[in-house]
Amino acid sequence: MRPPRKKVDFASGDKVEVCSNEEGFVGSYYAATVVSRLDNGLYVVRYDTLLEDDESQPLTETLFPKELRPAPPRLPPAPFSLYQRVDAFDNDGWWLGQITGKSGHSSYYVYFVTTNEEIAYPASRIRVHHEWLHGDWLLSN
Repeated sequence: MRPPRKKVDFASGDKVEVCSNEEGFVGSYYAATVVSRLDNGLYVVRYDTLLEDDESQPLTETLFPKELRPAPPRLPPAPFSLYQRVDAFDNDGWWLGQITGKSGHSSYYVYFVTTNEEIAYPASRIRVHHEWLHGDWLLSN
């Protein structure tokens, strides 16, 4: 039996991440701000990095609560380990991958299972991956 899920209510102004399950975007997270909570329980969010099709303003979407998670905790910079699960910032979002090697002084190779790609990123564009599970943050190994 799994533990009960903690209910998280977001308020206007809360920083969140939108977890995408769309084809081609699985395993990606996009920073957003909650604009409002609707009477039907859905949330209106405004993305920090994604723009409307006409690129005139930040993209706004209405989403189910299960598509949102709080912004993950920030950890102080530290060296990454081989095979560590991480998120790499690319194409306006954070993508789940795994460290596969080091490149130079402060860059790492990250492998993405969803695209079968390995790409080098500076450490400044990589963060430790956290899972949001049952209302708690779990640090990935």
